[in-house]
Parts: sequence; C-alpha cells; structure tokens
Amino acid sequence: MIKESARDRLFSGIITIILVILAIIAMIPLLSEIAISLSSKAASDMNRINLLPVEFTLDSWKYILTKGKIWPAFFITLSAALMGTLLALAITSLMAYPLSKPRFKAGKFLMLYVVFTMIFKAPTVPYFLTLKGMGLYNSYWVLVFPHILTAYNLIIMRTFFRQFPEEIEEAAVIDGCGHFRLLARIVLPSSKAVLATLGLFYGVTIWNQYQHPLMFIQDMDLFPLQLKIRQMIDGGGDLQAITAVKHVNYTEATLSAAAVVFAILPILVFYPWLQKYFAKGAMLGSVKG
Repeated sequence: MIKESARDRLFSGIITIILVILAIIAMIPLLSEIAISLSSKAASDMNRINLLPVEFTLDSWKYILTKGKIWPAFFITLSAALMGTLLALAITSLMAYPLSKPRFKAGKFLMLYVVFTMIFKAPTVPYFLTLKGMGLYNSYWVLVFPHILTAYNLIIMRTFFRQFPEEIEEAAVIDGCGHFRLLARIVLPSSKAVLATLGLFYGVTIWNQYQHPLMFIQDMDLFPLQLKIRQMIDGGGDLQAITAVKHVNYTEATLSAAAVVFAILPILVFYPWLQKYFAKGAMLGSVKG
C-alpha cells in the first residue's frame, strides 16, 4: 500500500474544506426556504426568519397539501418524469449501442450529426412551430417527447458501450444471441452505472422543465409542478386573498416556500438510492472517446 505524502494529505484537506464550504453555501437557499415554510405568519410579516424556523408551525404545509391544488400538477410531473426517463434510456441505448461498434461504418458520420446538434441549437420560432405542427401544443406529451434523447447523454452511453469487453459479446453471439437479445440480456444488465447516471440526468431535466410547458401549455389542467408553483408565487392561485384572512397562520411567502420545497423533496429523496451508481458513472464520458 502506497503511503500518502504530507503534501498529498495537505492537498486533500484543502480540497475537502473547499468542498464543505461550497456545499454549505449551496444548502443555504434551501435551508432558508424550509425555515420560511415552517414559520408563522407574524414571523414572516416581520421578516424575522433566517435559517431556522421562527414560531414553528405546519400550517403552510397543511394548506399546500390539502387545499393548494398542487397534487394534480405533482402527478403530471411525476408521470412525465418516469415515462420520459424510461423512454429516454431505451432510445439512447438503442442508438448508442450500434454507434459504439467500429464495424458500423455509418457510425462516424452519424456522430458528426450528433455533435452538430450540441453546437448549433434550433432557433426558438422554428422549433415552436415544428412541435406545434406535430400536435404537441397544449398536450401532455410535450413534457415527454422533446427530452427523450440528448447528444451529451448519447455520447456518454456510447463511450461506456465502447469499453464493454468484446469477448463477452462474441461468446454470446456464438451461443446464438442476436443483437437485440445481446443488448437486453448481456450489455444493459452490466451497465447499471451508466443507466443510473443518465436516468438521473434525464429525470431531473424532465422534473425541472419550465421553458417547454411555459411555451406550449396554456391549459391550466395540464400545468406541471413548476408552472403551478410559478402560478402560486405570482398570485395566480389567489394567495393574497387567502392570506388576508386574519385567523390563518401563513402568508404568501410561507406558502410559496412550502411549494418550492415540496417540488425539491422528491429529487432529494430519490438521489441517495442512485448515489453509488452515479459516483461510478459520472465520469464515464471522459475516459475514452
């Protein structure tokens, strides 16, 4: 076992301290929102809240969860994220696997088109008209279909597949495996790291999407969670009239904070389950092109 030098230990210590400081700074806005959502109306009106709740109360959360009409938007976003992530992983896998094989002669030309889409983005107006012409205006599917393939994720998965041992694939082919069966039975079960990493990328993108629903959805019954929160913060949910009632113990600020934290919680809860795979797969795209 190689001993770590004093210089290496010092370097590791400095990096650790810097990362801890950055993590604390990144946590401050979330802690502030949590504190506001758990504080009383009087504390919010007097602006006495910092990073800890003042006059602790769950009234804002009770309103959001029972009367805030946030659950339909939550389930729309949840279903879109789950369905979109599964479709994205399936399509990305089916495209990345042949592109990873040197014997696929058209692969180099197709990769040029993939890289081209990373450099040059589609103009907003033609993009809007194209999706509208496909019937995705005011449609639930606009939350899913535009996100099921991205060039960056495709390159990461292609890189991983290029590192897959050819001997295993050749043995499977000798045993009678076709291409689809080889991918489904051999390659993908051994690719949990990259699937978890890209699944997290796709899932977070779909969960947090704001521009697409803002551009394409006018029907409030189809609003995803992010648009619903914007509606609440802008007063579209009549929060001002609700909080003007004297006997309530919440304000527009505490209700908005509760809604924001509510939208973040599923990602925070889900991430630890994927962390071990994510840590292994996050750098896959930088190993070999």
